Amino acid sequence: MNLVSIENVHKSFGERVILHDISFGINKDQKIAFVAKNGTGKTTLLNIIAGKDSADIGQVVFRKGLKVAYLSQKMDLTLDLTVEESIFNADNPILKIIEAYEHALEHPEDSERYQKAFDEMELHHAWDFETQYKQILFKLKLENLHQKVSELSGGQQKRLGLAICLLMNPDLLILDEPTNHLDLEMIEWLETYLQKTKLTLFMVTHDRYFLERVCNDIVELDEGIIYRYTGNYSYFLEKKEARLAIEQATVDKAKNLYVKELDWMRRMPQARTTKSKSRIDAFYKTEEVAKSRRKEHQVQLEINMERLGSKVVELHKVSKSFGENTILKSFEYVFQREDRVGIIGNNGSGKSTLLNLITGSLKPDSGKIIIGDTVKMGYYTQEGIVIKPGQKVLEVIREFGEYIPLTKGRTLSAGSLLEKFLFDRKQQYDFVEKLSGGELKRLFLCTVLIQNPNFLILDEPTNDLDIITLNVLEDFLLDYPGTLVVVSHDRYFMDKIVDHLFVLKDGIVKDFPGNYSDYRDFEMFTEEQKREDKSEIASFAKASDEGNAKKVKLSYHEKKEFEQIEKDIAKLNLEKAKIESDFVEARIPEDQMYAMGKKLEEIIAQINQKEERWLDLSLKME
Repeated sequence: MNLVSIENVHKSFGERVILHDISFGINKDQKIAFVAKNGTGKTTLLNIIAGKDSADIGQVVFRKGLKVAYLSQKMDLTLDLTVEESIFNADNPILKIIEAYEHALEHPEDSERYQKAFDEMELHHAWDFETQYKQILFKLKLENLHQKVSELSGGQQKRLGLAICLLMNPDLLILDEPTNHLDLEMIEWLETYLQKTKLTLFMVTHDRYFLERVCNDIVELDEGIIYRYTGNYSYFLEKKEARLAIEQATVDKAKNLYVKELDWMRRMPQARTTKSKSRIDAFYKTEEVAKSRRKEHQVQLEINMERLGSKVVELHKVSKSFGENTILKSFEYVFQREDRVGIIGNNGSGKSTLLNLITGSLKPDSGKIIIGDTVKMGYYTQEGIVIKPGQKVLEVIREFGEYIPLTKGRTLSAGSLLEKFLFDRKQQYDFVEKLSGGELKRLFLCTVLIQNPNFLILDEPTNDLDIITLNVLEDFLLDYPGTLVVVSHDRYFMDKIVDHLFVLKDGIVKDFPGNYSDYRDFEMFTEEQKREDKSEIASFAKASDEGNAKKVKLSYHEKKEFEQIEKDIAKLNLEKAKIESDFVEARIPEDQMYAMGKKLEEIIAQINQKEERWLDLSLKME
């Protein structure tokens, strides 16, 4: 069943054409991701479909009575309402019934009012919806229902907007970067929620794991043309690669024909017959195809950064609190050259605070931070840079540097750097006000890189970047020779870029050896072990009641040791698997193979030793 038809939509801003002759449809139960480069009109198209903007030409046709909910980049919330009032203000009659029931509970003396509200809850089966409504607010950490919207942070307002959209129970849900401002726990909850619910979904997201697991249809806008793929993100990548191969084969064939026809054109007699005129027209069409090329860009920068000395950055017993909220407790770590660290934790756990302590923009309450003499920091913050009115793109980057040194004595000018990051020469002279959110992020990234840092800190660099730019950034970071510290909720990005994680929780920083997927596997393993332990304890308790319990002879310290050994074995197995994978995939440099081989032997020996001790302890429990 077709819900929405987008028909020949065209949109321009001044001389800049954003959308040209865009047509496709959205059918019931489809979960569609819209994929395109930054600046090609993703948000504009979403605004047009949601009715927040209008097309210059063309139309959007909705099925009669269709209810649409739209999570935009900037939510239009009423600031003087509370969280609860904003929720109940949503367009869902069940919410009105729940609101009446909640108010009736506040006036227990009015039994008639309570009974009427209770009966309405029963009649409309609102109990399950009330449970769902409270679960959504809990998962999005919006428990303070009486807090004013004006008192919420930007991220909290975005989460409130998401909750309102979900609770509207719409026929069509439109989401613009829904994972921005969500921590990893929230993203994984939302991912599962959208997988299970029968919602028709049209969204823009850069989160490739989210896209892979939620969407079953992908609409791509590429070089002004719409392509449709019925499948998830992996299917899309496979079919797109095949399409590009066919396009390239067509161009190659046209080039061969063009050479032959060009020779004929040069030798062609002056008299132009109908036949020759037709051939001339065909020649110009062939020429157009032969000279066509995709606007693909790759960042391949061989930056000649200043060499890091033996001392990089050291944190010694660093503590930081804000009032009663403890962010760090005696944190110690010594950064190494070519360290690649990812930082994860729930919102408010102190990720950005830790970065600000490292850069010196925030002072610790106790402890000390030592910065090596050769360290040159580059800090990409969530706030971005302040743009002066009337500034042009090239002028912004030149304030931070005219060029960066490359290897072999070469240099890269500010303009060339911008071009490598997808700003063509014409766009470099555009006013910054014309840039989209993703293009502003790219520009900010260039201002950081042109300063040629050897210690690079990225705080949520993936927000608002399209998938193409993310691939470019990832390729650059994989070759980056300096020390790298990244905060990101993009799981795919973290898996690809970092070697180990700082996990922040309740002021404690745990150093986990592996990427995000390794960490999630470890957490799931630990949770499974806990469930098994609880089940085993329950079984022992039951057996004890029946007089058949087996005696447990472990001391308190042995029990603690037993629990710790299981964690150690899991961690060592992850390290072992990673090194073995590096050997199989030939990712280990030849000069490091012997050292890595020895390390693998040591890890295997530790595993054997700990498994023997685990067996000894487990036998005492029988």
